[in-house]
Amino acid sequence: MAKINLLTKDIYNRIAAGEVVANPASAIKELVENSIDAGATEISVYVEKSGTQLIKVCDNGGGIEPDDMRSAFMSHATSKVSCVDDLDNIKTLGFRGEALASISAISVTEIVSVTEGNPACRVVCEGGYIGKVEPAALEKGTEVSVHNLFYNTPARAKFLKSDKQELSAITSCMTQFILGNPDISFKYYSEGKLLLQSFGNGLDEAFAQIYSYKVISQCFKIKAECDGVKINGFVSNQNFFKPNKSCQHLFINGRYIVNETVSVAVKVAYQSYTMHRQFPLYVLFIEVPSDELDVNVHPNKAEVRFADNHKIYHAVYTVLSNVLDGTAKAADFVIESGVLPEVKSTMPQKPLVAPERPKEWEQMPEKLNKKPVQQPSVSPFPVQEVPEDLINRDPVFEDREKTYSLTGYYGDKDKKENKITVSSDPFDINAVHKAEKPVQEEISCKTYTYKGSLFNTYLLYEIGEDVYIIDQHAAHERLIFDKYKKQMDERKVIRQGMLVPYLFGVSSEENAFIEKNIAVLREIGFDIEPFSLTSYRVNEIPADLQDINLKEFFDDLLSDINELKSINLTDVLRDKIAMKACKHAVKGGMTLTKEEADGLIADMNGDMGLKCPHGRPVAVKLTKYQIEKMFKRIV
Repeated sequence: MAKINLLTKDIYNRIAAGEVVANPASAIKELVENSIDAGATEISVYVEKSGTQLIKVCDNGGGIEPDDMRSAFMSHATSKVSCVDDLDNIKTLGFRGEALASISAISVTEIVSVTEGNPACRVVCEGGYIGKVEPAALEKGTEVSVHNLFYNTPARAKFLKSDKQELSAITSCMTQFILGNPDISFKYYSEGKLLLQSFGNGLDEAFAQIYSYKVISQCFKIKAECDGVKINGFVSNQNFFKPNKSCQHLFINGRYIVNETVSVAVKVAYQSYTMHRQFPLYVLFIEVPSDELDVNVHPNKAEVRFADNHKIYHAVYTVLSNVLDGTAKAADFVIESGVLPEVKSTMPQKPLVAPERPKEWEQMPEKLNKKPVQQPSVSPFPVQEVPEDLINRDPVFEDREKTYSLTGYYGDKDKKENKITVSSDPFDINAVHKAEKPVQEEISCKTYTYKGSLFNTYLLYEIGEDVYIIDQHAAHERLIFDKYKKQMDERKVIRQGMLVPYLFGVSSEENAFIEKNIAVLREIGFDIEPFSLTSYRVNEIPADLQDINLKEFFDDLLSDINELKSINLTDVLRDKIAMKACKHAVKGGMTLTKEEADGLIADMNGDMGLKCPHGRPVAVKLTKYQIEKMFKRIV
């Protein structure tokens, strides 16, 4: 009995679909590539329910002849390859003739198309079964509608990601098409909402639509040829980097590709300019002779094989390193970008008005001195008159002539011997709202004997037969951190308006993450809203985080594109609190008086096992036995 079966059409088409159509984004990729190969100059993409319910691709290309309408759904049917020699000189994006057959095998697919001199026709293919050609209405080009993707393959459908993740993948795919085909006008809609658009006016305009016109000023536009390899596009300068690799796009002979050879060449060229977790932005177009390139090495054509990897590496590295290092050759490689209009916001605008003073400030005693909050040099925070006692500050040791207070990091010391008075934080915003009188408590430190300090950094305390060496900075940093952490856990959200809103651009993956977590960001205290299709605007920040560097905050938030879905915003805030505590803590090298040192020890409440927020120990203990053994008093 024969054991080898010849697979039927419906089986092998579903198998092929598993390789070619892994998700809605891969289906859209195949359909848009067909539109580009048909010579379209205008392409519109519509999706519903992240592409699982509907994918519709409309173009103004050459269309499909009525006699070819049914053939378009058949496996290995293509107009782009006619003989075996054509495989060695592929210039189209598609060439295998598998896309439509694979897509229609796992969906209900409809094609409506018209060619010059012929009437429009329509064909429906459901689950691989092709219907008859029927008359239809269409002025120009082709419309392909894919309904209920994976409806007959539930095993594959259950492995799809969440709707937002699938939509993010589609948006990333459309971003690649816009950047890789700057002479084509694209429109991309989801649930009827326009998400991305380009106008086909060249690379400068396409780049500005994706990354904003401001980013262009931070990039070099290059056009070069090295060893027969043509390279052009945009690369970020020596000072502009992104927190992840989502803004790195490579096109080889017009096809979007992920290639390790080029990636390493770019990384090495930027090596002397980048820091940890920083990545250059680039949109690079590389052209090589078609006989030196094999594109038929991956089912979805996402990888290529070069005949000479070393040649490609050398060309990319040579061009970029010369441009970044500013050598004489750089003048031959760098060209000026076109003048672009500013990309205005597509979202409703809020009037930019000075934030109102909180009512609580009006209730504060008139005798309080007032002074402006200073703007950090790295972030556009508002300058505003704030009562001094509401300024979230710590007794940083600013001048040696001043009297410092370490007790509770802000309280007043009782002048009685060996007694320290600790008050609750008078600058605590929550305490102001409660209008409660600060609670006082006393902490004794009679068992601690101060013996001096080492290098104005390490405090020496004798406790019984033990000696503790205490890092004054680490100890104070931990105490401040605990105070801030407690405030953060118990805080009431009070927002501080910004006279100049902070704007930042995002890639498609970053946009999906911000959109998913925007409610959490608002809950933390950020008034954040979409500004355009590829950027966000921050209008207000948490009042207790006024000195936060917004660029660093959002860079940290988006620092690892592969882990965006698992980032905990609470952990990000914890790191910011730790940095704030470190900034405000007494520094190593500062001389403390005995009273100041005693106040610090009292606040530690005898806990010598503390660690600073970064994990370093606060105190190290040496016993009398260990010391005597070091001096060989004990053998």
